[in-house]
This record gives sequence, structure tokens and C-alpha cells, in this order.
Amino acid sequence: MAVLVQPMPWLRTAAFTLSLRAGVEDEPLEKSGLASMVCEMVQRGAGHHSSRDLVAAQDNLGMDRNSGASTATVSFGAAMPAESFDQALRLYADIVRRPHLPADQLGDARLMMMQELRAIEDEPTQRVMRRVRELHYGPRLGRGNQGTMDSLAALSSLDVQEFYRDHYHAGGSILTVAGRVDAKAVIEQIGEAFGDWKSNAVEAPPEPEGVATYEHLPADSSQTHIAFAFPNIPYGHPDYFAMRAGIGILSDGMSSRLFDRVREKRGLCYTVSASCHSLKNAGGVFGYAGTTPQRAQETLDVTLQEIQNLADDLEQSELDRWKVRIESSLIMEQESSSSRAGSLASDYFQLGRAMPTEELSRIIESLTLEQVRDYWRTHRPGQYRIVTLGPQPLTVPMETSATSR
Repeated sequence: MAVLVQPMPWLRTAAFTLSLRAGVEDEPLEKSGLASMVCEMVQRGAGHHSSRDLVAAQDNLGMDRNSGASTATVSFGAAMPAESFDQALRLYADIVRRPHLPADQLGDARLMMMQELRAIEDEPTQRVMRRVRELHYGPRLGRGNQGTMDSLAALSSLDVQEFYRDHYHAGGSILTVAGRVDAKAVIEQIGEAFGDWKSNAVEAPPEPEGVATYEHLPADSSQTHIAFAFPNIPYGHPDYFAMRAGIGILSDGMSSRLFDRVREKRGLCYTVSASCHSLKNAGGVFGYAGTTPQRAQETLDVTLQEIQNLADDLEQSELDRWKVRIESSLIMEQESSSSRAGSLASDYFQLGRAMPTEELSRIIESLTLEQVRDYWRTHRPGQYRIVTLGPQPLTVPMETSATSR
């Protein structure tokens, strides 16, 4: 287990993030949703606590907690008053090391996950974004953590036990702590709680399998929902921040190009955005626009045109505004123990080290308009994955091919 601790003595809180290599990419393809199911089941009683007692203990410690499965990891996080940290850490050692995995609660967990899945399927924005992610990364790295109705229905208590046995261990895990803590004391507490935990080997992540394509999902709707993605570099690549600055100029804030030129000046859509996403060995830019069927084609055309032509008319003022926004977010992170714990975990997973906020600030400040322009001129977006949902399909760029279902 990698352990990273950052004391923040000016705060009254402490927070931790515990990430295990037990994510969606480790599920058998026919058992989609298993990682999330196990994440739910380990929290239904652990150690000397029943499911109800565990919730009460967390509440009594004042814990603001979260958990979930992502592509590569399953994560458990919590923030709490600093004086509750030691007890909270021991609770989560029980959760990941000594869960009850009660078979009689599998049905309740399944029903909860099915309800969440229905909510996603009933929400067009989430539906197209989920599908474009599958197309972008391929069936193993790109599928969502919710599974399908059929796969959830087929999961058994034995599946849960086997996945837990094979993937919940110290190998490849990351535990980050931030807030009003003493680093030496925290290391001792972690050693007591996790020091004798088994450590198994971790497999290398699979390669992405996405391809450029267009898919239309017919729907009798008064709106058209457009999702798009294209390949890009992951966090940790030397050119990442030059790339990220370009996406920020496109879509960070109400003064960004997509918001201003597509939504405000042309009135083509009610929302439009783009953002970066990174896996360990792959990355992408994902975007969304919501509009009317009558304006959908123009919305798609203008949005892709703005992305393609980004490097042609960059202005220093745009880069300066983006830098201010990033610096502001770094300042706010210093006021949140949970945000810093999460950043430490992400940095270590992607970079193999923690990036101090001072270092990140220097990188952002030193970035020049020429670096941003050069990156986007030599890495023109292409190989689009596009998904639309609405009454009619759209015409897409030449490098994609149309299908519908």
C-alpha cells in the first residue's frame, strides 16, 4: 500500500481516500456491475458492526463519506472532525478487510443498483454520455460501473465473494490522508490497521479498443442530445497541461468559446461543454450539447468547427482567464481536506508521485500561448466518436461511419 500524508494544520478536519485496484476493468465481461456490487456489499456490516451499527458509528463520528467503483479502482473516502480520524480509519480497515458480505442483503443491494440504472436510462444526457464512453474506450475500459439489468440480475453471492477475495488486498492500493493530522502518528495508525494485510500482484491495465464511429439512438423527443469524444493524451503526459489549457479555453466557464460562440451568440443550444478524461494508459476529450431537432445539425457542425479551429485564433487573454480559474481552484483546494486527499490519490495513481500544489501552480503560470497553439496545431482532433439521441440522425464528419439502433 502506498501511503501519502499531507498535514494541513490550519484546518479543523481530516480526510482520507482509500483506493483499491478492484475496478470495472477487473470484472468478467459477462458480470458487468460486479465491482460496484462488491463496493456496496462490503459496507453492509464489517468487523464487530452490523450493517445498521456501521452506519450509526460513521454518523456518530461526523463522517461525510463517499464510495464508488471507477474503471481501474474502487475508492472509499471520508472527511470528519480531526479528532475522529483514528476511529474512522479503523472502521474502514474493517470494511475492506473484514466485511460480512451478507447474502441475505444481496437482493436489496441489487434492487438499489437497478433503480440507479433505470434513472440513468431515463435521463437522455447520461444515456448518450455513457454510450459515447463505451465507444471511445471499448467494451472493457469504456463500460459504466452500473452494469446492465441482465448482468445485475445474474450476479450471485458467490460472485461477490470471489471478486472480493481476488481484488481486495494491499497490492496497488493507495491511502491518502490530508488535514489537521500529525504525519508520524498517522503512519503508526495506518500500520496498526493495515500492516498485516495481504498483498497480491496487480495486472497491467488493458488497452483501449475504441474506434471512430457514429451511432444514433432514435427517440420521439422534442430535444436532440449530442455526445462526442476524441482521443487525447492522459494526465501525466509531458504535454498534458498545454492540451488541458486548450480545452479550458474551449469550455471552462461562461466566457469560454463553446458557451459564448455556440450557445450565447448563435443561440443554437441550451447547454454545451467539453472536458478531459484520463485513464492510466489512455485519455480523451468528452463533450455534450443539448438542443432542438431543428438546430441539432448546426449545433454539431459549429461545435466541431470550434474544436478543429481552436489553434487558429488563440488570444493571450483567453489563456490568462483560464490560469486565473485554475489558480482559484488550487486556492480552494487548500481549504478542503477531502479535495486534497482526493488529489493526492489521483496524482499517485496517474503519476506515481504526489504533485505539490506549488509545483502545479508553477507549471500553469509558466505555460505560454505558443505552447498551447503548437500542441493543438500538431494534434488536430479527429477520430470522433459521436452519439445522438433524438428524432433524426445527423450528418457526421467523414472519418466516422453512421449506424443506428
